[in-house]
Amino acid sequence: MMTAHHATYMHGWSAAGGETAPRVLGIGGTTRPGSSTELALLAGLAAARQAGASTYALAAADLELPLYAPHQPTDDPRAAHLLEAVAQADGIMIASPGYHGEISGLVKNALDYLEELSDGPRPYLEGRAVGCIISATGWQGAVTALQSLRTVVHALRGWPTPLGIALNSTEPLFYADGGVQDSAVAARFDLVAEQVVSFARNWSTQP
Repeated sequence: MMTAHHATYMHGWSAAGGETAPRVLGIGGTTRPGSSTELALLAGLAAARQAGASTYALAAADLELPLYAPHQPTDDPRAAHLLEAVAQADGIMIASPGYHGEISGLVKNALDYLEELSDGPRPYLEGRAVGCIISATGWQGAVTALQSLRTVVHALRGWPTPLGIALNSTEPLFYADGGVQDSAVAARFDLVAEQVVSFARNWSTQP
C-alpha cells in the first residue's frame, strides 16, 4: 500500500522553492512500499525541501526494472522515466537497504541504467552532489553498504556528500507519519540535505 508521504511525490517535482529551486531527486527503497529505507529517502527529501529544493522520489515499484543489459535495450517506460528524472536533477539522494554488506540489487540495477546517459550532456551523475543513505539490520551491514554505495556514486562521477547516513533498522527510527524519532538522526538528514542543495546552488553559478 502506498504511503501518504509517498503519494505526494509521484505526480511531479514538488513546488517548494519555486521554478528556480534546485531539483533534488530521490532514488531508493525496497520492493515493499513504506519500508524503513523508503521512509529514510522521504525524510531526506523533506529535509531538502526545508533547505529550499524541489523534490521528486522514485521508489518501490518505480525501480522494479528489467535486469539492465546494454546489448538488449528495454522499452520499459519506468526506465525512461528514471533516466529523464536523473537528467533533470541538480542533486540526488540514494537510499538502499543493506543486504549482506552491500546495496540491494533493486537499487544497483536502477543505477546501472545510468549507463544510458554516458554520452549525454550530463553523463551519469556528473556535477551532482549525492546524499547516500543506508538502512540495514545492524551497524556492521549498514556501514559496509554505505561505503559500497559511495564507491558506486564515485564510479558514476557523482560527488558523495561528506556525510553519509547509516541507519540500524532494529532501532526505532520513524513515527507512523514518517517523522524521524531521534533528533540526532534528524540533524544528520538536515546536514546531508544542506550539503546536496548547497552544492547544487554553487555548481549552477560556475562558468
